[in-house]
Amino acid sequence: MRDWAKSWAEWRGVGELAWVERRWRNLGAQRLPAKLTLAGPGQVAEWVEESARWERAARRYQTMLERRPGISGRVEAYFDMLADYNEADFDRLGRLIDWLCENPATGLYPRQLPIAGLDSKWLESRKGMAADLIEAARGLPRQAGDFYRRCGLSAPPRLTRLRLLDRRLQKRLGGLSDVCAPWRQLSELDLPVARVLVVENTQTGLACEALPGAVVVMGLGYDVDVLARLPWVKNADCVYWGDIDTHGFAILSRARAIVPAIRSALMDRETLDNHRDLWVEEKTRHRAPALPQLTDAEQEVYRALKGNVWGRNIRLEQERIAWDYAWGRVRRLFE
Repeated sequence: MRDWAKSWAEWRGVGELAWVERRWRNLGAQRLPAKLTLAGPGQVAEWVEESARWERAARRYQTMLERRPGISGRVEAYFDMLADYNEADFDRLGRLIDWLCENPATGLYPRQLPIAGLDSKWLESRKGMAADLIEAARGLPRQAGDFYRRCGLSAPPRLTRLRLLDRRLQKRLGGLSDVCAPWRQLSELDLPVARVLVVENTQTGLACEALPGAVVVMGLGYDVDVLARLPWVKNADCVYWGDIDTHGFAILSRARAIVPAIRSALMDRETLDNHRDLWVEEKTRHRAPALPQLTDAEQEVYRALKGNVWGRNIRLEQERIAWDYAWGRVRRLFE
């Protein structure tokens, strides 16, 4: 203990050391170090051997405030950026913020921005931070939504993939049977579609066989609102086939809010019971206790899944069901 007290007495580091006198019956009075006070984060950084990072962050913080005072109160959350970015990345971020502040609603794609070294990979991992700092620099509150809308840029078009299951429909597209295009272009197609099958799994969509007047739309997920933007869907007989799990029914409910007459395929108690050996676990489940657009039978299955009536977090993925069984059910439903 004497060695410990002596080491503090000889210490000449940063901070202010306070001493106190303690008395014990057998040891008498002892003068001991009691408290070290560090004057600010700079001294803390020196104690934890992070002085270089702190000094770099503090210097860059001042640089950014001088250029864009509005980011005060927001940029402090990005200490790692301030402390660890190399000079090229820090300069590039500053130029991105400056340019988008001065050009707030160009509608350009990021590739068109006149900022040297700005590539899609660099931007992808920084979109949230960039949008946050740009809004702060403009004096705007933090907003919800994607980077592109918040920064006045054009997002890459959302592509929708579909297959035409009827040769007569394929001839209208020059013989194409498998199409992936922005929904705006698909909405302009002149297609006399009688049947629309919506599936989640791409392999399921690719496996679909010839069916008169039919189109299969693949992999929309929760973006089923695209169906409302395709005029040729409006008068077609529509069927949704998703996984038997909570998210599958949530997507079905969303689809029915957009296309009220859409029916479900292979999302019933019978299908679930007939494939018990194929059940897997649903890792994350939809939160809603009930879904407004489901039929009574669908709602019953959904509530049972939520309540773990037949097992804990059970899930039947559509691609696990034998194809001859599944496709036969789908054909009969359309017929």
